[in-house]
Amino acid sequence: MAILVKNIKKLVQVEETPAIWRAGKEMQTLHTIENAYLLTEGEMIFDFGKMCDFTPEKLSKIKEKIDEIDATGRMVFPSFCDSHTHIVYAGSREIEYIDKIKGLNYQEIAKRGGGILNSAERMAQASEEELYEAANARLQEMATYGTGAVEIKSGYGLTTETELKMLRVIKELQKNSPMIIRSNFLGAHAVPLAYKDKQQEYVDLIINEMIPMVAAEELADFIDVFCDKGFFTVEETERILMQGIKYGMRPKIHANELDFSGGIQIGVKYNALSVDHLEYTGDAEISYLLNSETMPTFLPGAAFFLGMIYGPVRKMIDNGLPIALASDYNPGSSPSGNMQLILSMGCIKYKMLPEEALNATTINSAYAMGISDIAGSIAKGKIANFYITKPIPSIEYMPYAFGSNKVEQVVLKGRKR
Repeated sequence: MAILVKNIKKLVQVEETPAIWRAGKEMQTLHTIENAYLLTEGEMIFDFGKMCDFTPEKLSKIKEKIDEIDATGRMVFPSFCDSHTHIVYAGSREIEYIDKIKGLNYQEIAKRGGGILNSAERMAQASEEELYEAANARLQEMATYGTGAVEIKSGYGLTTETELKMLRVIKELQKNSPMIIRSNFLGAHAVPLAYKDKQQEYVDLIINEMIPMVAAEELADFIDVFCDKGFFTVEETERILMQGIKYGMRPKIHANELDFSGGIQIGVKYNALSVDHLEYTGDAEISYLLNSETMPTFLPGAAFFLGMIYGPVRKMIDNGLPIALASDYNPGSSPSGNMQLILSMGCIKYKMLPEEALNATTINSAYAMGISDIAGSIAKGKIANFYITKPIPSIEYMPYAFGSNKVEQVVLKGRKR
């Protein structure tokens, strides 16, 4: 069924010639049309423009039944693209939340067998069916806040069998969810207890067994490594990335969350699609990122939840870099997939203008998951992923009203959800 949304107060993030990302001062650019219409056919955006230019003849080429939506007083935005999540997990970790309140830091909790290792233990016990149902429910909740595309990482398995289990669940979600989903193999998320003091052996397992088996079943679009203090070194990261590239997976990196790790530099060296977290980013890292094809991606939900420093987003934009924002939805350090909240955090914590934060959560985050050609903006031929707001006074109201859900109607792949 086709959809005609008419009398739109403001149609936001429209593009006649789609960009792959927006960087520097261009991140302040947000093209809009007032008193607009939007027309879809099948899963795609067919046409859009001003209501004064709309005529019934525009519908003559549509071969499907047309569902009309009157959006008087409402705005239409492209769906958020959440380029960094860990939503396939078994059970919450609120006890560690109490440990954080009592003053333990991320590394201390990890050393006690908490953190990622806690999730890995639960993951081993969960069935694929249980994991699928839980993750699918999280996806449905995320959609109600306006998210239409998600990258999902493995990394709570830490054994070949359990990593493959996670990735098979993600593959089933790709088949059945109305969202656009990309899969990321993150076997190098932590070193399991069975390999304590034998980290090189675990790296060898990832390289010689996990990656070939993941590739054989075509389970992952990306290869990822937690390259940071207390986790995986630059040298180990390089070995894993080279093997992933050999098997057709583009690199992405967890980098510089805990210290200046060299993760940004190794990400740029191997043309990583994105480097994520980046709390510790200095002039050297900014220089590496400039003129690269790697998207700097910040995860303010994790920095907020863990009480960490916030990375230098304002400085990076002012130096001409693009920025993406994502939720890092996971049970330990960012238990929320609400991208409206991430949009608000971009403005509140990073001093981004609303236009910059909207670009960071749509077109730039779409690039960070390799889908800016089909998502992240309102453009003819892109997938019809968008949401209609409740009556709101302005674009700025989206990040301003951080405590309420401003979404009234969601459309994913051309269908109302």
